[in-house]
Amino acid sequence: MLEPGWLGGAYLWIKALHVIFVIFWMAGMFILPRYFAYHSECAAGSAEDRLWQVRESRLLRIIINPSMAFAWLFGLALAFHLGFADNGWLHLKLALVLALSGYHGLLARWRKDFVKGVNTRSSRFYRIANEIPTLAVIPIVILVIVKPF
Repeated sequence: MLEPGWLGGAYLWIKALHVIFVIFWMAGMFILPRYFAYHSECAAGSAEDRLWQVRESRLLRIIINPSMAFAWLFGLALAFHLGFADNGWLHLKLALVLALSGYHGLLARWRKDFVKGVNTRSSRFYRIANEIPTLAVIPIVILVIVKPF
């Protein structure tokens, strides 16, 4: 394991990049289920359906996927900088970020259902699913700022 503090003067730059990419990732994770809510209201195979498929694909490919990768990259650099011992808050934060990453994968799978024309979920379902990231973001921010344990 790397010694705590290995980032040196780059620490604040890495932290800034981490926050920037987390913001991009979360923005995408909040908007994609909203896209699905609107998409679920149009007929499969219609011109509108195809437009939503393009929008959703681009959002995932251009914003959400790369942002998650960079958020993880910079976040892990910060975690190694801090060290994992005596940072219980960090362990819980990582578990919550893993859960968010799983949700990200679930969103990608739901998009594939639309592409296949087999979506069975309602607009209401996606509006509720849209709130899931909030359940992780609130405790993550509290853990990072307050470091309660």
